[in-house]
Amino acid sequence: MNKVPKDVQERYKKLKDTVNHHRRLYHVYDIEEISQEALDSLKRELSEIEAAHPSLIAADSPSQRVAGKPLPGFKKVRHSVPQWSLNDAFSPDDIRDFDTRVKRFLRPKFQGAQPTYMCELKIDGLKVVLTYEKGLFTTAATRGDGEVGEDVTHNVRTIESVPLRLSRAVDVVVEGEVWMSSKNLESLNREREKQGEPPFANPRNVAAGSIRQLDPSIAAARKLDTFIYELAATSEKFPKDQVGELEYLRELGFKVNPHHSIAANPEEIIAYWETWKEKGRKQNYWVDGVVIKVNERPFEEELGYTGKGPRFAIAFKFPAEQVTTILEDIVFQVGRTGVITPVAHLKPVSVAGTTVSRATLHNEDEIKRLDARIGDTVILQKAGDVIPEIVDVVKDLRPKSAKPFKWPTRIAECGGNGAIERISGESAWRCVDKRSFAVTRRVFHNFASKHALDIEGLGKKTVDLLLENGLIQHFDDIFTLTEGDVLPLEGFAEVSAKKLIESIQKSRKVELARLLVGLSIPHIGEETAILLAQEFRTLDALAGASEEKLNAISGMGDIMAKAVYEWFHDKPARPDDSGHSGGENLKLIARLKKVLIIKNSLSMSRRRLDNLPLAGKTFVLTGSLGSMSRDEAKEKIRSLGGDVAGSVSKKTSYVVAGEEAGSKLDKARQLGVQILVEEQFLRLLA
Repeated sequence: MNKVPKDVQERYKKLKDTVNHHRRLYHVYDIEEISQEALDSLKRELSEIEAAHPSLIAADSPSQRVAGKPLPGFKKVRHSVPQWSLNDAFSPDDIRDFDTRVKRFLRPKFQGAQPTYMCELKIDGLKVVLTYEKGLFTTAATRGDGEVGEDVTHNVRTIESVPLRLSRAVDVVVEGEVWMSSKNLESLNREREKQGEPPFANPRNVAAGSIRQLDPSIAAARKLDTFIYELAATSEKFPKDQVGELEYLRELGFKVNPHHSIAANPEEIIAYWETWKEKGRKQNYWVDGVVIKVNERPFEEELGYTGKGPRFAIAFKFPAEQVTTILEDIVFQVGRTGVITPVAHLKPVSVAGTTVSRATLHNEDEIKRLDARIGDTVILQKAGDVIPEIVDVVKDLRPKSAKPFKWPTRIAECGGNGAIERISGESAWRCVDKRSFAVTRRVFHNFASKHALDIEGLGKKTVDLLLENGLIQHFDDIFTLTEGDVLPLEGFAEVSAKKLIESIQKSRKVELARLLVGLSIPHIGEETAILLAQEFRTLDALAGASEEKLNAISGMGDIMAKAVYEWFHDKPARPDDSGHSGGENLKLIARLKKVLIIKNSLSMSRRRLDNLPLAGKTFVLTGSLGSMSRDEAKEKIRSLGGDVAGSVSKKTSYVVAGEEAGSKLDKARQLGVQILVEEQFLRLLA
């Protein structure tokens, strides 16, 4: 390795220190001593020296903000300091109660204690925890569950306002918020629209999504920023109060929000909150409230924590954003305990940055209180900026045709005769048959399963969440969901909500046979569904088939034919507003036809199938094939006119035996059925 000349070493150190100095002036103190163009020129010279002399590259070099290849996945990080969540306040009375609690708790040790309060803006972004050892940036992690988060160091180090080295060699753990400016969001969305990509709904989602990218170059390109607001641990002496703590963070080189104020009592807190309710909307970053902290550290230490969060702090949230939309329908959700919840289906509308089309109406008494009617214009808000709820009805805009809503006497999803009952002493109703939720879960699980509509990401757990939160009631409801409907659910973030909705949209194109499997028609499995799709070609033709015609199909027994006929000809539970006299299943089919594109690659007539090479041959598959999946093998057999059965009988023509073939192979030997290994099977297909 060539020795680096001393003058180059000295130039490199001065360049690095100068660039870091101007970074700190700009981000921490909002001072621009030299232009950004001049600073870029210094960075370029620094990079040129590092390219010529890689041994000089230091961990705190500006060039190391983006380094390395994309990661294969996120590592878990156990926090050295527990990460609590704040309790929320939504009204002035909540703040007065908070002050009362604080003083009551302090009274035994601090007689006559009069704490003051630090009011800080609550930035709407992604919380991160930064760790420094001897002044050098080592780790950035998300909050996670408070004990374990995800390692996002590779992305956070791309943010210019995050110092790679502090002003002195101290060990600290600090907490703060990653955010994107409204200006940068507008610029990013313009570029996305040019590329035909959907725009981001709000800067909070962009910040969260950017920090959870595996490729750090994506986060770097999005020009994120930070505000650091909490000193969680330090190897030095803690400041005596929150005022000193913020100044301490600034001295170390962190960017601290300049807007904060000391309040002597609850009324001053409320006045500060009132001021920022309006001013917050005019900032270049999203502000969704004010965080109130006891200023004096001895009081803070005495107050400590509850099971959820600190006693010495509270988040005073701004009123939720409100919008108006149309109440298109009221449907009923049956919960796992049989309790019935009315859910409003709304004309999709954007509220607090996300599009929603569902909102809970809670119970019968709430509908009566609101006098909510189908067709009404309603006022919608997000409680705590998360869960949508209807808070009022604009009665001046009510259509003349809108009728008072009548609570039903029966609900089909309750099973049996659909009987429901009001719980004594409560405003809730429930199914008389308590087993109905289990049945509903099973049919939805089947509808989304691999052998039916195959909706990726819509597994059993997610189906249960959608059902329990009243987001779906019938199969067609799945296809009207939006990202905003899914986002509040446990375990969902912007990326996962987007992926689920995209997956649902892809599944709109469905084979008729798969749809028949998904409908959970009694006695109808995969093979019978294929037989019906081949015979009737369309869903309407099948729905209109007589029991005699169904019974006449080769391979359909009396029980199967009766089950199919009765499913499509069920008696109506109640007529709908349009006067439609069909049963519930026919209504479901009518709604599904509006949201699905039903195709049928098996629509070839039986007569044409009889002319194909494998016509009249029945195959049973066992074990795994190396050249194709089992589903692919079935499709190839059917495309050549053959049938596939699930069990071996004397009528079976061939058993195809792959690796680790099971008991079907033994049964074939017992019955003398011809066995094909994979090579023989492939020759037959050819």
